[in-house]
Amino acid sequence: MQIPYFQVDAFTDRVFGGNPAGVCLLETWLPDAVLKDIAAENNLSETAFVTPRGGDFELRWFTPTREVDLCGHATLASAFVLFAERKIAAEQIRFHTQVGVLGATRGEGTVVLDFPAWQAEPTGVPAALADGLGWIPREVRKNRDFLAVFADAEEVAGLRPDMAQLAKLDCLGLIVTAPGRDCDFVSRFFAPGAGIPEDPVTGSAHCTLIPYWSARLGKKTLHARQLSARGGELFCEDRGDRVGIGGHCALYSRAEITVA
Repeated sequence: MQIPYFQVDAFTDRVFGGNPAGVCLLETWLPDAVLKDIAAENNLSETAFVTPRGGDFELRWFTPTREVDLCGHATLASAFVLFAERKIAAEQIRFHTQVGVLGATRGEGTVVLDFPAWQAEPTGVPAALADGLGWIPREVRKNRDFLAVFADAEEVAGLRPDMAQLAKLDCLGLIVTAPGRDCDFVSRFFAPGAGIPEDPVTGSAHCTLIPYWSARLGKKTLHARQLSARGGELFCEDRGDRVGIGGHCALYSRAEITVA
């Protein structure tokens, strides 16, 4: 069996930036064990698998070690592939996922995702978080992920986490964030327990970041950067119980995966 496969750098307008995602276009679902093997072989932070569903699509995401319930950059990459490579004429694509229907709309050189908004509640500072960061954040909150808030972008950029400690946290990952200098806010994302020590750009983390910073800054439209080595840029909107997450994509490769 030959599977059309694309590798896309998401949340960037240039190759070698943003977050690389694999996108596999399937006619029907393969066994989960095969999907896991493909994701492990690709060894990217996430590989997306897309199948048709009437006029819509079904979408699942796998890290090299596990399936995840939501992934932003691989959704952005999947929509980009469907718009640019499969020439989908519609202005919006609907993806059916574990967390419900997600929208992706064609923008001016971008794709804009419609994702759920997640409110993070204040919580204590777990020992693994403090030991893992080597720093006590100004504020800690939690929903799917822990959210650690720092004073400025320099503190976030300067963190050198102990991944073994962060892997002990009872969550998918840890978001660290602070006000930005040339943008509204910055972030980084660590998920060593899911096989991703540091994710280059994390769309799903912005389901939490956008409501937090929208409330704190009193703004509905926000400009964000993720301060990984590759870097990423996101155009955000607080829509109440939903968030808009927009970004550019750059195609790195087209290929076929051979599965016996």
